[in-house]
Amino acid sequence: MGNLCSKSANKPDAFPGQGRVVGTSSSQPASSAPLPRKITSNSPGKPLGGSSVNSGGNLDGAASDPRSAAAKAAEERAKAASRGTSGGKLSAQLEAQKKQTRSELLAAGSKEEQQARAADAVAEARNYN
Repeated sequence: MGNLCSKSANKPDAFPGQGRVVGTSSSQPASSAPLPRKITSNSPGKPLGGSSVNSGGNLDGAASDPRSAAAKAAEERAKAASRGTSGGKLSAQLEAQKKQTRSELLAAGSKEEQQARAADAVAEARNYN
């Protein structure tokens, strides 16, 4: 605690040691990391992942054309979207809500609010002493 309130007789120097002029190089050259050793191999690389043969005789994966794979995936997405959602009650309600216009949506909200007010008025009248 004494060091907190007292002054030290020897103030530490902000820049200890010898300085140098800007633009001059330092006395010791900057060391760089050693370069990695070049690896030479005579064997070709191995493809990663499983390679299954499809009905066309081509290997799936790297051997197939990326454009045809993207087109096939797009066709599958389009088929899934055209089938529609066969989820159930909640998905049917969501689809119906998405199809509503703004005025229909506001009218439905207003109707629900009026019904809630009417129910509150009935409950208040019933509890009146």
